Amino acid sequence: MASAASSRCPCVIRVLSCTFSHAVFPTQNGKVAIVTGGTEGIGYQTVKHLARLGMHVIIAGNSESEGQKAVRKIKEETLTGKVEFLYCDLASMKSIRQFVQRFRAKNCPLHVLVNNAGVMLVPERKTEDGFEEHFGLNYLGHFLLTNLLLDMLKQSGTHSHNARIITVSSATHYVGELHLNDLQSRCSYSPHGAYAQSKLALVLFTYRLQHLLTANGSHVTANVVDPGVVNTELYKHVFWVVKVVKWMTAWLCFKTPEEGASTTIYAAVSPEMEGAGGCYLYNEERTKSADIAYDEELQRRLWTESCKMVGISDETSRLH
Repeated sequence: MASAASSRCPCVIRVLSCTFSHAVFPTQNGKVAIVTGGTEGIGYQTVKHLARLGMHVIIAGNSESEGQKAVRKIKEETLTGKVEFLYCDLASMKSIRQFVQRFRAKNCPLHVLVNNAGVMLVPERKTEDGFEEHFGLNYLGHFLLTNLLLDMLKQSGTHSHNARIITVSSATHYVGELHLNDLQSRCSYSPHGAYAQSKLALVLFTYRLQHLLTANGSHVTANVVDPGVVNTELYKHVFWVVKVVKWMTAWLCFKTPEEGASTTIYAAVSPEMEGAGGCYLYNEERTKSADIAYDEELQRRLWTESCKMVGISDETSRLH
């Protein structure tokens, strides 16, 4: 299994992925999942397959109209009514907190959290809270959401059936650099650099989270997924020449959203992943992430800084 971005030729991935098919997983009746960015692309396919397995799925997204449209379509395709939409703008700390309040009001458990939403290569701009958008939405939004839902996940997990947190990163994290003194990319902004940094931060976050969950004896696992090169709307901000090349080569070089969702679904429901945490998954297999992602001191420092940025207390000191 390749473990470096440079060894992953997208065209080879596509040829291999043509043979992929979603495995037969156990039914998930009675279980509840939240999927961010579940209105299109990989997220939509993830929601559809989890719902098809009998899971009650809440789509967390920032467009009410797109959310309701996705719910209607998934219900038609799966013949299940266990899909709903709740508004959540991951670029707004206030919106994330309101989403968690609305979800808590439902008084239902939470067995699976899929941190899937994201933006890619957007022009330099800030979120409502003043964060650089890649870092603020892709990383900090999911960092806060996960922490606010952690107690519910802990309550829902059991010794034989752990609750699961799945975070979608990207092979671009291999070339990412984490600038702890300039997480907002104020000194020198590059869309590619900012995107790669956000994806590296998600891997560091996942590893640190799993360390803390294990230290706390929680029945919750945290894993990170690399979906591969997938033909989705994330490419809408790239230069027009790249769009033309993408359109011309998509049939050969890109996975479909359904193929891209396969590893996320595997991480969420596969019996093989029961009790397994702190893994980097690609093509439904465990593989090695970037070396820097295993730096425990960097993981700790990023976690502490992230707590300050989103306004939550860093309670990890009690575990040491």
